[in-house]
Amino acid sequence: MSMKSGFTLIEMMVVLVILAILASVAYPNYAKHVVRTRRTEGQIALIEAMQQQERYRQQYNTYAAFTAGDGDAQAAGFRWWSGASAAVSVYELDAHACPGQALADCVEVRATPGTARVDRRFQDPECGALTLDSLGTHGAEGTGRCWP
Repeated sequence: MSMKSGFTLIEMMVVLVILAILASVAYPNYAKHVVRTRRTEGQIALIEAMQQQERYRQQYNTYAAFTAGDGDAQAAGFRWWSGASAAVSVYELDAHACPGQALADCVEVRATPGTARVDRRFQDPECGALTLDSLGTHGAEGTGRCWP
């Protein structure tokens, strides 16, 4: 009596079903983690830009408005992207006067996810664009808990 070792088709199908169930549970959690990590990248970029704004204000007695295409702002040291370089960033930064206030008194820096100048595939439907102003107010377009 000789027994052949190996797996039956039923055993292989059971293993594949178990793997599919595990993957269907794990992938959404992974995707949420990636979005939260990238959101943190945007928050850090906003904080760094605001620190740069405060240094600029000390020197020139006003804040600096800037956008991605503004060569003067880049010459002053302002980055319009959130990551190590524009090519790998997911947020585009810009700065403008706070609503209803002069630029010399208040500046708001905005991080907009997934624009044409950065990775447009990244979207943050829970928070959208993140903001930080020189008064210390942080906000977001979305309704989720976007700042710690």
